[in-house]
Amino acid sequence: METKRVMIEDRNHIKDEELGEAAGILRSGGLVAFPTETVYGLGGNALDEDAAGKIYAAKGRPSDNPLIAHVSCMEEVAPLVKEIPEAGRKLMEAFWPGPLTMIFPKSEKVPYGTTGGLDTVAIRMPDDPVANRLIALAGVPVAAPSANTSGRPSPTTADHVWQDMNGRIDMIIDGGPVGIGVESTIVDVSSAVPAVLRPGAITMEMLEEVLGEVSVDPAILGPLSADVRPKAPGMKYKHYAPKADLTLVEPGTGADRESRAEQVTGAEQKNGADRNTGAYPETGLDETQLQAMIRKVRELSREKIEAGYKVGVICTDESRDCYTDGEVRSIGARKSQPSVAHNLYALLREFDDLGVDYIFSESFPKDHLGQAIMNRLSKAAGYKIVKV
Repeated sequence: METKRVMIEDRNHIKDEELGEAAGILRSGGLVAFPTETVYGLGGNALDEDAAGKIYAAKGRPSDNPLIAHVSCMEEVAPLVKEIPEAGRKLMEAFWPGPLTMIFPKSEKVPYGTTGGLDTVAIRMPDDPVANRLIALAGVPVAAPSANTSGRPSPTTADHVWQDMNGRIDMIIDGGPVGIGVESTIVDVSSAVPAVLRPGAITMEMLEEVLGEVSVDPAILGPLSADVRPKAPGMKYKHYAPKADLTLVEPGTGADRESRAEQVTGAEQKNGADRNTGAYPETGLDETQLQAMIRKVRELSREKIEAGYKVGVICTDESRDCYTDGEVRSIGARKSQPSVAHNLYALLREFDDLGVDYIFSESFPKDHLGQAIMNRLSKAAGYKIVKV
């Protein structure tokens, strides 16, 4: 298959003729990659089971991993769902169009091939002008997971898509780099208490402000067991991963530190030493925690370099000068969560291009957008986390 690449001249003044061919491909059951405000999506007709099958095949994605149906306006939701719960209406009014996906009980119109065999359907209305206009011109809801081969870091530029999808799909629409850089927040509004299934730019704090009570699915905190069917994309399988072995270094909680103190120094335990009551990752890092994390990243990096391996280091603008060994790259400013999110996947892909064997990364506070950042890094690392 020859993949055609189409450039958008001006994202703020899109011409329908620029997207007409792509819309026709979607209507006829073909696949088109296109930019959204989160990451590039791989689109196919969400109501066409064969098109859904092509998406799974192009990505090498397990067929029980649900796809998200994208719409261009709120009126397009009703035919796809049995009902729109009150929580769903509130979130649509507050955050659509935008980086929020909601899970509803599906209507019979949506095939099980799109939902991964589930009786629910995930729906999002993107804010990106290219994505929104393309969906409107296609005249069908567009199923669109990230436009990368399954398990790899999501694409944030058309070049990333080309690396993974050239020859696998019909067309790539090049709309330039995306804005946010991590996938949408997913909220299940089909249950009595809305539950966050995947964190994103619509943060827990923002959701609670609109809804009040919001729960967190256990899949955010750790991997699902093999016999559990995922409710939403990104929940079950290893995702976002570079080719190299990635390890996160994270300051431990007070309980973690007490446990290590008991194991290592019984005398210190008796004297009440090392009972940390400072700031934890959920609320930020104090200088002691930050320095301990940097020392551990340097230590782990040097061990692998001395053993003959090529090593990558993920640091921040603030800590860049603390590292001298390996391929050292800043992911952004620690004080700016949006910069870290925006650069995350591009940096992981850069390490793939550099051919590193191991990557060691600093960690980040888990509040606000930091929850999404750490969710993606943790999954990319296969939950390989070293606490200090």
